Amino acid sequence: MECCPRDIGRKALKMLDGDSEAAGRVVASLMEENYLNELRYASAFAREKASLSGWGPVKIAYALAGKGISKQAADEALAAVDADAAEGRMLKTLEAKYRTLEGDPRIRLKMLKFALGRGYEYEEAAAAVDKILKTKGTDI
Repeated sequence: MECCPRDIGRKALKMLDGDSEAAGRVVASLMEENYLNELRYASAFAREKASLSGWGPVKIAYALAGKGISKQAADEALAAVDADAAEGRMLKTLEAKYRTLEGDPRIRLKMLKFALGRGYEYEEAAAAVDKILKTKGTDI
């Protein structure tokens, strides 16, 4: 199981009764020995969120930034995520959402909002929504 360096730093700080200098040394030592690795954590996080949770790249990037992961590590981790599989998951998720909204006059808007909330880019989401609505015979 991978751990975020920031989370380990917080745990170390708590265990060391607020000694931030000692906590910093613990984290630095763990990173030096490669027990903690920012890129490895970011890659595992991105794969898990993309494949199991169905998150898009925007949401994953924001979550990694919130965990203190560098932009470079986040970009590398996102590049390693299988784009074709991610698109397939997005389509599958949107088709499931379509079934819950079938007959709704604002279906396109609601599906787009849903996709954007999941962290997909607008252009990708709009194309996927239009594709689903076209295959289902719903007027756009």
